[in-house]
Amino acid sequence: MSPVISHLSAESSSSVRLVSGPHHCEGRVEVKRDGQWGTVCDDEWDLNDVAVVCRELGCGAAVELGCGASGEIYKPLAEEMQPILISEVKCNGTEDTLAQCGQEDDVYDCSHNEDAGASCEIPETVRLVGGPGRCVGRVEVKHRDQWGTVCQAGWNLSAAKVVCQQLGCGKAILTRTYCDKASHGQGPIWLSQVSCTGQELTVLGCHSEPWGKNNCTHEEDTWVHCEDPFELKLEGGDNHCSGRLAVRHKGTWGSVCDDGWGEKENQVVCRQLGCGKPLSLSPKARKPFGPGVGHIWLDDVHCSGRERSLEKCRHRFWGHHDCTHNEDVAVICSAKDSDFPGA
Repeated sequence: MSPVISHLSAESSSSVRLVSGPHHCEGRVEVKRDGQWGTVCDDEWDLNDVAVVCRELGCGAAVELGCGASGEIYKPLAEEMQPILISEVKCNGTEDTLAQCGQEDDVYDCSHNEDAGASCEIPETVRLVGGPGRCVGRVEVKHRDQWGTVCQAGWNLSAAKVVCQQLGCGKAILTRTYCDKASHGQGPIWLSQVSCTGQELTVLGCHSEPWGKNNCTHEEDTWVHCEDPFELKLEGGDNHCSGRLAVRHKGTWGSVCDDGWGEKENQVVCRQLGCGKPLSLSPKARKPFGPGVGHIWLDDVHCSGRERSLEKCRHRFWGHHDCTHNEDVAVICSAKDSDFPGA
């Protein structure tokens, strides 16, 4: 099984990539040497090195080192193991490529528990404007530092799915044009005949006509409606890192049934909230938080423990369950970001 690669455009000649992250600008760092990809030991790894990786990949500013392998997020599975190719990378942060930085080929004292990670900002290349929120509106893409619209010709729900995912919104509900002139865009119509499989990480990775080549008018501007992004919180505790688990679906908060719930699911919740590690929680410890009210949104949740969001774990269809509120999940986290190496 080959590693899951977030993204690397076919036309790119970069010798670095980010693997197994949530998007193409975050993940485990891998470099290419003599035609072979391998990992980077995190000895001496710092934000200057991350900044160079971000620049080489065309991403935004460096955010953090990433949790790396020791955080169990980017760690390769046994069948994915790559060789460890370099260590002690020393960049001053101004280099254009990681290859221009000082580095050592001697990696005898490193293991995959020390694989370097990187997290960069995602450059803003798509947005939804004119709607009631950031997840509903007219599709606009950025080209040559100018925003322009997308023609409805060729557009479908798979393309809308890519836009919603790229923006961190929920699933695509619908896509359409609007007859109201007030909703029409202005300026260039950048894209037409956009064709996506739904698996692309950005809408600019989909096939389309060349930039600006179309016979469209702004009456054919594309609009997309995505669900609100997945959210969760812990209620009734002493702080935001302890309490009864609530998730939001279709704008309404509801609880989660504890059928099948365990340590790995707790890990995902604590990580998503930035609350460190989960602490052991006996059934009696749930009582101070009390039962929830209203919807029970999720049941039979199963996580691997590596997910960055509870939304990525397996579960029944939203709202389908055989539970009562006496079975609501409660979670207590350590509330220390430092519990995750690299945080």
